[in-house]
Amino acid sequence: MQFSRLLTAVMLGAVLTGCGGAGAAVPAATVTTPQPAPLTGDAGDGPAESGGPAAERKSLPDVVGMNLQLGQDTMQAAGFYILDDQDSTGQGRLQIFDRNWVITEQDPAAGRKVATDTPVTLYAKKYGE
Repeated sequence: MQFSRLLTAVMLGAVLTGCGGAGAAVPAATVTTPQPAPLTGDAGDGPAESGGPAAERKSLPDVVGMNLQLGQDTMQAAGFYILDDQDSTGQGRLQIFDRNWVITEQDPAAGRKVATDTPVTLYAKKYGE
């Protein structure tokens, strides 16, 4: 009979412990979301002043006349990864198949020495236009 009482007491204790017991406080979870550092500075004149190490400065390659895919690959090989593609005809079309587009202009211009975190815009139109 004592074993039965002991087993009942242990099970009751386990149930109360698993449920938090009477009056037990459950700690609240705190969730924090990291906020990106604000970007400042002129994108064409150097790296953003974010407190981190300065981006390396390199000369922009000339990609005018290349198909858009090769131009993007050339920019990335030179260390420029912030690329924006625009329709140079002003029609606002998206370049779905980059190899069907030829680069007509780039901004900043080729040969200019800028930070590798400088945004580069490649203006392109479809071949034959």
